[in-house]
Amino acid sequence: MNVEVREATPADALAIRDVHLASIEGLGSSAYGAEQVAAWAHDRDPEEYPIDAEDTYFIVAERETIVGFGWLAFESGAHLVSEVDAEVVAVYVHPAVARQGVGSALLAELEAAARERDVETLGLWASLPALCFYLSHGYERVAEHTHEFAPGTKGRVVEMERTFGSSRR
Repeated sequence: MNVEVREATPADALAIRDVHLASIEGLGSSAYGAEQVAAWAHDRDPEEYPIDAEDTYFIVAERETIVGFGWLAFESGAHLVSEVDAEVVAVYVHPAVARQGVGSALLAELEAAARERDVETLGLWASLPALCFYLSHGYERVAEHTHEFAPGTKGRVVEMERTFGSSRR
């Protein structure tokens, strides 16, 4: 599938939110129950995406409309147990284009941006439906965590990391 990957703009926020919800609701049920999926998708506000933040790289995949998005934080979150240089916060694709290379294109762009900034290790929390995707792209399991999707609703996620080695040439 041919897609254009580009940097996101604030005007993309609503479409990003729509893809986010569609992905959670359409793909999440393969590993989580209905209550967990509903809690995971609950209260997604287009304003929550830090598209213009200095310490992030936010991208979208387009094919006529936005069909996926990726989010890289150049500082890792405190929730990660491994010491990594940066964090892949999100790679989500619309279920209509799942397994057609959109997620791979987004992840490749995020990794390229990380390497341009001399990032040697990337970490992330993978939802269970995304676990095989990240394993196939060279990420290794670090730990399992219990994530609270919403108050009282929890589910398992897997912390993963990938080491690139020195980015400098």
